[in-house]
Amino acid sequence: MTKPTTASGNRGLQLEQSLIFENDTPGMTAVDLPAAPKVTERLGGLKNTRAIGLPGLAEPDVVRHYTRLSQKNYSIDSGFYPLGSCTMKHNPRLNEKMARLPGFADIHPFQPLSTVQGGLELIDTCARWLKDLTGMAAVAMSPAAGAHGELCGLMCIKSAHEANGQGHRKTILVPESAHGTNPATAALCGYAVEAIPANAEGRVDVAALKAHLRPEIAAVMITNPNTCGLFERDCIEIAKVIHDAGAYFYMDGANYNAIVGRLRIADLGVDAMHINLHKTFSTPHGGGGPGAGPSVLSAKLAPFAPVPQVIKVGEGYDVEEHAGHGAATQSYGRMKGYHGQFGVFVRAVSYMMAMGIDGLRQASGDAVLNANYLLARLSEELTPAFDGPCMHECVFDDRFLKGTNVTTLDIAKALIDEGVHPPTMYFPLVVHGALLMEPTETESKATLDSFIESLLHLARKAKSGTAEAEFKAAPQFSPRRRLDETKAARKPVLRWTPDASNGAKQAAE
Repeated sequence: MTKPTTASGNRGLQLEQSLIFENDTPGMTAVDLPAAPKVTERLGGLKNTRAIGLPGLAEPDVVRHYTRLSQKNYSIDSGFYPLGSCTMKHNPRLNEKMARLPGFADIHPFQPLSTVQGGLELIDTCARWLKDLTGMAAVAMSPAAGAHGELCGLMCIKSAHEANGQGHRKTILVPESAHGTNPATAALCGYAVEAIPANAEGRVDVAALKAHLRPEIAAVMITNPNTCGLFERDCIEIAKVIHDAGAYFYMDGANYNAIVGRLRIADLGVDAMHINLHKTFSTPHGGGGPGAGPSVLSAKLAPFAPVPQVIKVGEGYDVEEHAGHGAATQSYGRMKGYHGQFGVFVRAVSYMMAMGIDGLRQASGDAVLNANYLLARLSEELTPAFDGPCMHECVFDDRFLKGTNVTTLDIAKALIDEGVHPPTMYFPLVVHGALLMEPTETESKATLDSFIESLLHLARKAKSGTAEAEFKAAPQFSPRRRLDETKAARKPVLRWTPDASNGAKQAAE
């Protein structure tokens, strides 16, 4: 298929956009500054004698430049975003309105506590919701994201072992179906990591787990639901054998949005779990804003929680800032400045209070229902990686493409031409050629049906054996065609510089 061309290089109202440095026109900046006064040189001979390199443009050109760039972005506000394992769902605008209230947006952690009682009450309210929903004894609110929450949980586990004379426990067990941050966090905490294989059903091989248990084991880290979109049904048995071995049970709560309101984490025997507020409780995710990863803790680990800790005192609130004092006598210390991502707490509380426990329960149920709808419909042409129903996300392997010379990557690029952001590719690693999709609870059946029809169409076209060249050329309708992603990763051009030989400008590849 030949891509149509125009004299301008533009396609309709999708205007071609060069780098802002390439548009530099000396004298175009409409700002007149007085000459700098003469001052005594105090830079030790390091005074700059060259132009600083900022481009000169008129204000309309600057505004149009960044507006055009913004139009090339894809977001959940633009369309369906079936990115598996990341929960890219709609965030109610009410949350944003609450976060912008002056009483929340304009406070500062250096203010006297008497002037920020409302903010401390909000942190305590968020903590109470998380404890009530999970059944856990305590929650550390300061972790800034999911992996940070994992680190918090493992540091509590490490502190507990050392306090109990079990400092010799230096190994963490991590199943293959766990999130990739789990072994990284364990290593950062100074632990050795041993992998536990998955069984044929895509879940933890309990027999293999038991075979690894010995006095050196400090904890197991299990993602539930796991990265294959499956619920780990043997959690209670795993918790028992882990506890009998003197170790702790860490559960990765990144996928808590699939089970919130439907079970209490404490009932599974969990000792620590982080919660991604930016996934489960509807706050901006990815490039849209900061995350937050509070860690809920069992009664055994609660004494070791990090500071600062908000404490209810009579009708008001106080803050324990220092480890080794008051309620934080055994705290392992501080892992982040101040109180965590306060703006995210405001959004999460707004969401939880608007939804209520019944609404949260319905949301998790709808997320699972939507994923199973995708699984059932797409199984007409695609090959599910595992038998049976899934939780909040479904995963397919590339068996349906066997003999076509079309790859998972080709399918993903062709989806861009269909106006759909591709799902996660080649993850989880235990699934060959994986396509991982999470529809979330906020998408309508009409949206899902449109996505399904596009993907089924592409699968049938691939199997027809007549469209290989078309797939290899995709995407053809996007502002940019297919990039050499391997070259871009290995030899990125991160800085623009003028080409001294002919005066041309060089852009990033």
